[in-house]
Amino acid sequence: MSARAAANGMERNQRSTLSAADWERAALELISEKGVQALAVEPLARRMGITKGSFYWHFSSRESLLEQALQRWEDHDSRNLNRSLGEIKDPRERLISFFRRVGKEKLTHEVYSELCAAAGHPQVEPVLERVANRRIAHLSAAFEELGLPETTAMHQARLTYSVYLGFLQLQRQHQTPQLSSEAFDAYIEHVIQTLIPGVQSESQR
Repeated sequence: MSARAAANGMERNQRSTLSAADWERAALELISEKGVQALAVEPLARRMGITKGSFYWHFSSRESLLEQALQRWEDHDSRNLNRSLGEIKDPRERLISFFRRVGKEKLTHEVYSELCAAAGHPQVEPVLERVANRRIAHLSAAFEELGLPETTAMHQARLTYSVYLGFLQLQRQHQTPQLSSEAFDAYIEHVIQTLIPGVQSESQR
């Protein structure tokens, strides 16, 4: 068998074993580590240990991969939001769940941090807007259920989300506890007690 035939056979095998979803997940992992600007076909293929021929079997360009990867991330975030803020009846417990999931969804959190750093990118900006609007709407609804007037509930939701965005910025500057660490858990508990009405600390119970 010639070297070219062997290479063609390898490429066909990669096409059959790697799906578009594999490329999208790899793209999100790269974005979480190095940012949106680092996403490129050849480096990503090398990272995955394959040739770039497999890429063009699924995507027409780097931009189409970014679009599909962002859609995958947004869909995942929406499902997580529904679990943390949509399936729990008690609004206080719903809000507590929202905060506590931040440390558990490490990839989602890190991708979002990098997307915020690339907020002016034409493909990133509309995703950030949709995600923020969706999250704030869920938060506002929970605060309303706790008895806050509609306008106050929206203010509290925006304040809560501002705290989250501020945390992302501080994290990029290495000024926050590491995700999933004991110090991070303590920080989250402090935020919960500060922002959610009626939540008591362990010492108050």
